[in-house]
Order: sequence, then structure tokens, then C-alpha cells
Amino acid sequence: MAEGSELSFFDLHIVHDNFDRALVEGDDVDIKAYLEAYNELYKFFQLMGTVFSFVSSDLKQKIDILNELLKENKYQTIKSMIDHEKENKLLEKGDYTNGSRTLLRLHRGLDFIREFLRQLGDLKDSEKTSSCCQDAYNKTLAKHHPWVIKKAAIVAMYTMPTREVLFKKVCGDEVQRNIDILPKMLEVTADIFNRTHNLYELHGLHSLP
Repeated sequence: MAEGSELSFFDLHIVHDNFDRALVEGDDVDIKAYLEAYNELYKFFQLMGTVFSFVSSDLKQKIDILNELLKENKYQTIKSMIDHEKENKLLEKGDYTNGSRTLLRLHRGLDFIREFLRQLGDLKDSEKTSSCCQDAYNKTLAKHHPWVIKKAAIVAMYTMPTREVLFKKVCGDEVQRNIDILPKMLEVTADIFNRTHNLYELHGLHSLP
């Protein structure tokens, strides 16, 4: 993983603009725009370092898999991806890396990051971020992790800094600009999350192994 100093800083405007672009007609989600927003979220995890290794370790792999599947031009949206994979019985193929299962892992990660950023927005600059991160994790990703990963994740979060230090670390000199867009970014992220969640629920895909 690259060190934080080798990365450009995190920009919530990029997340907001791409998720906004991903909201397409018919309560559907454009996968390419979704992945471009997620690439920026992945940068946040990288800038935070090993504390988020429990979620960032395979995010890039999942993003890359979906980008490769998009190049095959068989679908562009989540709805068309699910339809394509159901019609071609790709969800049952054990030797096939299907997009629906891959995106489900990103969807679960998005649940965590949006809840963490929501709670982060309510903190004072001097308050530690560890408690809200643990709370966000326990409400979301922890449900899908085995005990050993949960234990390691919770312990790692104890080392997290104050809100002021965290924002400075990931946003550089653009802290206030990112804080200003946070409410709008959380709003559009909720729309993306809910659309995706509803599509998976409609097709009974939340329990994909």
C-alpha cells in the first residue's frame, strides 16, 4: 500500500459529484460513476494507513474486477448487471467472479464509510474519532466479519486521532472545503446506498456467499 505522502489528498467533492452522476433513471445506478466515487473513498482508507486495513485490503481488487467486467460491455448499471447475471445463471457458477457478488462487498463497505463520516461530521475538532469509528463499524461491517477480524479492527481503532488531526491528514489544506460539502455528499451517498440495497433486496441477493 502506498504511504500517505505519495497520495494526493482526499476530496469529498469528487465522491459527491460521481455518486450524483451515478443516479440514473429508473432508480438505477451507473456502475462506472459509482466506481469513480469509490476510488476516491479508497484513497481515504489509504491515507489513514493500516488502521483501516480490515476494510481496505481487498477494496481495490473489487474495484478492478468490476472495471474489467464493464469493459466487456454487457451492462452499465447495477440493475442490468443483476439481470444479465441471473439470466445467464452466472450467480450459481462457482468458477466465475460475478459482478453482483463483487459489488455487494463494496456496498457493505459503503455502509460503514458513510456512517463513519456522518458521525465524524457531528464531532468537535478536539474529540477523538475512535469511538464513532467503532460504533459505525459495529453497526455495519462487523455483521459480515468473523470474530478475529472484528477484534483486530476494534483494537486498531483505539489509535485513531482527533477529528481535527484526521481531517488534516486526509484533506491537507482543504479541510473546510471538504467539511462544507459533507452534508450534501452524505445525502447523495444515502441515495446510492438505498437504491443499491433495494435492487439487491428485490432479487434476494443480500446473502450471496
